[in-house]
Amino acid sequence: MAKILSGKELAETMRQEIKQEIEELKEKYNLVPGLAVVLIGDNPASVSYVRGKEKACGAVGILSREYKFDADYREGELLKLINDLNRDSAIHGILVQLPLPDHINEENVLYAIDPDKDVDGFHPVNVGRLMIGAPGFLPCTPHGIQQLMLRNGIEVAGKHVVIVGRSNIVGKPIANILLQKKEGANATVTICHTGTRDIASHTRRADILIVALGKPKAITAEMVKEGVVVIDVGVNRIGKTEEGKDILCGDVDFEAIKEKAKAITPVPGGVGPMTIVMLMKNTVKAARLAAGLV
Repeated sequence: MAKILSGKELAETMRQEIKQEIEELKEKYNLVPGLAVVLIGDNPASVSYVRGKEKACGAVGILSREYKFDADYREGELLKLINDLNRDSAIHGILVQLPLPDHINEENVLYAIDPDKDVDGFHPVNVGRLMIGAPGFLPCTPHGIQQLMLRNGIEVAGKHVVIVGRSNIVGKPIANILLQKKEGANATVTICHTGTRDIASHTRRADILIVALGKPKAITAEMVKEGVVVIDVGVNRIGKTEEGKDILCGDVDFEAIKEKAKAITPVPGGVGPMTIVMLMKNTVKAARLAAGLV
């Protein structure tokens, strides 16, 4: 039976660490980390995620400012807001919640954020820093995956990591993170995607399998080997309970695969909570950077 890798439990431990760090920054340097979150429209998943970020900020002592606008908010106005936030000394991190409405160019918006306030790690400057192993902001979900393995004693160095999914948010950055010659990395990495032939032939060779497909239970027990470590990034809504709550599942067949795996993340309660706590960690790092304390 697999060890369950609880992101919920680890995130709570890390929140306490971050809270203590922020208290020390306030006491020693009168420094309060500040995060600005911008939400355009009323996408239910985005609204829920932003609400979670607000709650997390309050729990650790981060100054949180929310900027919420209707779906018809203009790109020019958004770029002006980002420029103002770039110059606001009380704001150390800027996060624009994705996806954006179709009339707003996502690339223009992400590129407008000061790389030193880019706590999502999506600016090309930070992507480049990640590629060459230089200091910068790592994207929150991939960094959370790495911490989840590292703090659960899962050895990554020398292992074959297979990643299913090549998004800019998860697949590509986690591949680059785990390739680095650093602690919690130094793996051999294979990326599979929609153009990969016979994905199962690759997933069965994985020592560590990271799945970010967006398809419910796409990876079955027959597609993994005994003793694999499985990180399931997917969150799929597959129905509702009698009480009207969403029924969620991941991109892997959890019940079947947990009988073969050495360790596996649940959905919900696995990778998701780690994403938000790594955002908190990046915001504190940005505050330290701005104050010359890094």
